[in-house]
Formats: sequence, structure tokens, C-alpha cells
Amino acid sequence: MAAKTDLFVSPDYFSLDELLTEEQKLVRESVRNYVKKEISPIIEDYAQRAEFPQHIVKQMGDLGCFGPTIPVEYGGGGLDHISYGLMMQELERGDSGVRSTASVQGSLVMYPIYEFGSEEQRKKYLPKLGSGEWLGCFGLTEPDHGSNPAGMLTNIKDAGDHVVLNGAKMWISNAPFAQVAVVWAKDEAGDIRGLIVERGMEGFTTPTTHGKWSLRASATGELVFDNVKVPKENILNVKGLKGPLSCLTKARYGIAWGTVGAAMDCYDTALRYSKERVQFDRPIGGFQLQQKKLAEMITEITKAQLLNWRVGVLMDQHKANPQQVSMAKRNGCEIATNIARDARQMLGGMGITGEYSVMRHMMNLESVITYEGTHDIHLLITGMDVTGFNAFK
Repeated sequence: MAAKTDLFVSPDYFSLDELLTEEQKLVRESVRNYVKKEISPIIEDYAQRAEFPQHIVKQMGDLGCFGPTIPVEYGGGGLDHISYGLMMQELERGDSGVRSTASVQGSLVMYPIYEFGSEEQRKKYLPKLGSGEWLGCFGLTEPDHGSNPAGMLTNIKDAGDHVVLNGAKMWISNAPFAQVAVVWAKDEAGDIRGLIVERGMEGFTTPTTHGKWSLRASATGELVFDNVKVPKENILNVKGLKGPLSCLTKARYGIAWGTVGAAMDCYDTALRYSKERVQFDRPIGGFQLQQKKLAEMITEITKAQLLNWRVGVLMDQHKANPQQVSMAKRNGCEIATNIARDARQMLGGMGITGEYSVMRHMMNLESVITYEGTHDIHLLITGMDVTGFNAFK
């Protein structure tokens, strides 16, 4: 497939750029230029072949896309949460799978090692993960335990200077190529613990998940543990679900921004197409129904941009709660899937081809709307927050 020129122009209907610092805009620009130059020309081909472009891991490490809010001395970027959000927005504008790789690496692998790890663990793992020399993955979801992680069966048993890990995780982004896995398992007391598992440990395998119609340019796999001996110095200093859930809050925040990037790309594609495609002797952008779609798209994008900016400010002030992040993640997923669907219709038959990015975004977003808290679960998180009643049980 011939590489195409990326003509993306970012929509900013309410002059939100005036709320951003020069540094934040510079961060966004550098990632946007990277996506235009390195991701857009190749991503359709990789998605069509259902192959992960492994070479981008080092590129994203060099660009600072891994662990942007983690201090510089540990291999992170030392940036604020708005900058982190803008990075995720631009990466997902390119492809949700590319953003997933960065989200997992930064929020689900580097963050827990930084937050709950010993100084030795931080120094051993974070610089290599931050630079993209190593790729990491996060093992929480199990074949029978998705929305209810507390029911996990993966377990560890004390064996002196090490623990013995048994169980399986599935739907794990980055798994087939990861050197390191942050894995959550129950100890003999029934407490959930985090462990750093390294490729090469005997009994640890990562079978690839095949046959996906979504996130086709992202590597997904299982984590299988068959009597894996994990040294006790690889155990993180946290007990209970607050460990993995705090990581997910960080990642969901990035997803809220990322989905808006996908929505912006679909809108920009549909807007350009509406000005060029002529039917009944005029551009289709001149017809009321097409204008309705475009007007609704830009309205929802603008609302989501404002929501994301505000939650980013709260994150930097350490005032954001997980329920607010849940709302932002759910909102971003909803508006992006609707915008992708409308954009696909506007493109007619061309909308289903790899000639345009819309169908790829549309399929990717079907994963994004489900992972890291399904659409319905996030709705119930908001419901419980406003009513005080727990509808999960």
C-alpha cells in the first residue's frame, strides 16, 4: 500500500490552545510531527497485516512518550498531566494501538514500579522501560475475571527466598514482545500483590492472541505462569486492589485524551472529504445532513477537550478522583465511537477501505470502549458516586 501524506489539521473550536503553556504546545507539536512522519505512512499496512511495528518502541522512548509524568532521574519525562494527555491524544490520532503501547508502558508498568517499587527496582527497570530498550506489560485481566478483578485465580505461594507463581492472564497488550510484566496475584492470605516477572523465568510464556478485528497493529497476548519462581525482591510494596486500580486510573486518564485524538482524526477526514466529494453537482458538505453530522462532531470534540483539560488540571493539583477519570474515559470513548461511525457514513463506500483512517479507528475504538473498565462499568462508577448505592452487587 502506498504511503500517504498526513494532512491532519487539529480542530480547536473554543481556542483551547490559549489554556496551554508553551511547553505543553511544544510537547504536542513534537508528538504530532512524529505521528505524521513515522506512524501515518505505515500504520494502515501494519493494521492490514495484523502486525505490530516493533521499531516504534525505541522511537517513542526517544521521544519521551513512556512515563512522561515520572521524574527524569528514573527515565521519565518529568512533565505535567496535560502534557501527558496531549501526547496520548496525538499518538491515538495516529492509531489506538500505538497509544495503547505507550499507555501500558507508562501508566501500567512504569507507574507501579515507581509508586510501589523499591529504589533497587526503580533503578533496575525504569530507565530501560523509559528509553524503550525494554517493553513492559500489565497482567490483571483473567479468562474468567475481567470487570471483577477481585475474583482472580492467579496466585503466589511462599517458597523461602522466592514465591511460586501460577495462573493465567489474557487480553494483555504488549505481552508477546514484553521483557517485563507487572503481574497481580493473590498470596496465601488472599491479599492481591504485585510482582515484576521477567521474560526468561522458567515456566513463563506469552502466547500471541490471533484473529482480532480491532487493535490489529497492536500486539496482544496471554501471560501463562506454570510454577514460575519469582525472587521476593521482585514483589511490589502494595497490598489489595488499590495497587492495580491506581495504575488503571492513570491509564484511563490517558485514554480519555487518546480517544479524543481518534475522534479529531475522523472529524478532520470527514470534513476534508465533504469539501472534495461532489454529488448532485455540489460538494456533499453543502447538504444539511452532512453539515449536521460535522456540527455534532465538532461540538462533542470541543466538550471532550474541555473535560480532559479540566481533569488534567485536577490531576496536577492532586485533586482528581478516580470517578472523575472514569467519566472522562467513558465520555471520550462514547463520542469517539459515534464520530467514527458518522464519519464512516459520510465517506460512503470509501469509508470501509484502508485509503482512509476512519474504519481502522472505528474498529480500534471497539476495544478502547471495553478495556480498562467497560462502558457499562464506568457508567455504574458514576452512578454509585452520585447516588451512594452500589449497583455492582
